[in-house]
Amino acid sequence: QVQLVESGGGLVQAGGSLRLSCAASRSIFSINIMGWYRQAPGKQRELVARITSGGSTNYADSVKGRFTISRDNAKNTVYLQMNSLKPEDTAVYYCNAFDAGIMYWGKGTQVTVSS
Repeated sequence: QVQLVESGGGLVQAGGSLRLSCAASRSIFSINIMGWYRQAPGKQRELVARITSGGSTNYADSVKGRFTISRDNAKNTVYLQMNSLKPEDTAVYYCNAFDAGIMYWGKGTQVTVSS
């Protein structure tokens, strides 16, 4: 098992930046895939970005070139650097870990981008 705790959300103006952190309760070195999802009001949860244990990344088209996912195995933490934020990025952002066939979720952190 692994518990995930997100932090770093908040209110920011359009064009601004935020960095989200996801702290895991144990080593993430061997966790196959870690990622960030988001859910806006009235919408389905969607993938934002994910990173494999080997460091490969992929992004939703809507955030390519603006968001960067990274992982620090020594700190058991995954980050999401978000730049050039837009109002449509407003959502609850969830950290996710896929390990040994099981999906784990954090409780989420709210990101609100004002126009």
